[in-house]
This record gives sequence, C-alpha cells and structure tokens, in this order.
Amino acid sequence: MTIDTQFTIKSNPYYISYLRNNSYWYKILTRDPKQIGEFINNAKEFYQLRKTDKFKKTLEYIELFQTIIETIK
Repeated sequence: MTIDTQFTIKSNPYYISYLRNNSYWYKILTRDPKQIGEFINNAKEFYQLRKTDKFKKTLEYIELFQTIIETIK
C-alpha cells in the first residue's frame, strides 16, 4: 500500500473502521492503489455519508418536526 493511500485512509476514522471490518480491502489496495476511489465510495455508502444520504436524513427530520407540530395543534 502506498504512503498516499495510507494517509488517505488514516485521515478519516470511518475509512479506518471500514478497512478493519472489511479486511479484503488490504489486499486490493496493496495490489492496486488506484482502487482507493472505489474504497472511499464503498465506505461512504456503508456509513451513509454521501450527499444523498445526508439529504434524506434532513428530509426525515423535517417530516418528524412537521408531524410533531401537527399533533400539538
């Protein structure tokens, strides 16, 4: 695994955790460091850190507040 790949992984605690839980990525990243983009996408998908996931969570909170306000009325 290249130094750049290691720095990228160690810069984010989610990546470290994902790598520890999915150890097959050690072999993939050691053999082909260009796969770091796919690794990051998989980690973001697993921990729901993508922009669409954040937007979905925000909409869920808005709907929750709307139902709370409607029940108070």
